[in-house]
Amino acid sequence: MSVTDQSADSAPFPPLPQRRPASANGDGAPGQAPSSQPLPRRFPAAPGSSSEPGLPRRSPGGSDNGPGASLPRRSSGTRPRRVGRHRSLHRISVASDAPALVLAVPGRGESTADLSRHVAETAAESCPGVDIKIGHLNGVTGTLAEALAPDSSHSHANGRLDHAPQAVVVPLLAGPHPAIDTAIAAAIASAPAPVMLAAALGPHPLLAGALHDRLYEVGLARANRARGLNFAVGASGILVVADRGPQAINDAGVTTVLLASRLSIPAAPASLGDPASIDAAVQRLREAGATQLAIAPCVIGPESDPEEFAALSAALGAPYSAPLGGHPAVAQLVAVRYGEALARIAVASH
Repeated sequence: MSVTDQSADSAPFPPLPQRRPASANGDGAPGQAPSSQPLPRRFPAAPGSSSEPGLPRRSPGGSDNGPGASLPRRSSGTRPRRVGRHRSLHRISVASDAPALVLAVPGRGESTADLSRHVAETAAESCPGVDIKIGHLNGVTGTLAEALAPDSSHSHANGRLDHAPQAVVVPLLAGPHPAIDTAIAAAIASAPAPVMLAAALGPHPLLAGALHDRLYEVGLARANRARGLNFAVGASGILVVADRGPQAINDAGVTTVLLASRLSIPAAPASLGDPASIDAAVQRLREAGATQLAIAPCVIGPESDPEEFAALSAALGAPYSAPLGGHPAVAQLVAVRYGEALARIAVASH
């Protein structure tokens, strides 16, 4: 018996469906009825579904959770952004026995006390659970020496070793300051327990962003570069003034480069206590084509005399922005420097 004579019942495999010849109207060969045998489906019919099984369909109104339910619809909107402190890129997690964060604050007075409390409270959002203290370098109460005194509630009970730093001192300074750095070093040297000193807050891109914001607040720069408006409005050159010392100028120089990149205009660093550096910076800006200068104080505030900036502004005929003060970047940088110190402690312990 030939293969063509075998019946479907006796064949070892069912026959493949025949492809119908094409026709002009798509109904098969002329004069021939279309085949009633459908092509095999890849997926079986779901229980309770219609007799016409197939892939589940995406309904325009979403799923109904019933038999044969459609696929859920992907939301057409973007994923909602996280809000609040959890969005901070500078939020760090620390162990329960982490050393205290001691904010070393120069100067004294009601405004300085308000500023230090604000910075400490904001920094606590970036490093939750950390014991944050404020130590002033002036006055007879609330001093840095008192803040560095050992706390019996955070000693051996939490598993902290005798030789491990009990505190990390973060100077509330945008850069080095000879007199203030000496006072902080003396307080640390006389501390009864081991203490680690963190770096000053600058240089850092966050500091450049804060200077940009302060210039914008007094109309000396556009809002931000995200809008393509990253050039200054009322100034064509920025004099970035640090407080004291050659190292402060070097650190401010890094921040100045970052600020010039944001504003797309010339910027030059100088030291508030060095008239020669100011003259050299002004000359550089003039040679770069700057005709209208603006002064950006690269200081937090308490470490400097505001009258000095007012006098410099009057001498140069250049407006100036406010110090960094309680800008959010200051508190974020306090947490960053604290985290860097913890990393150094971890490396030293191994």
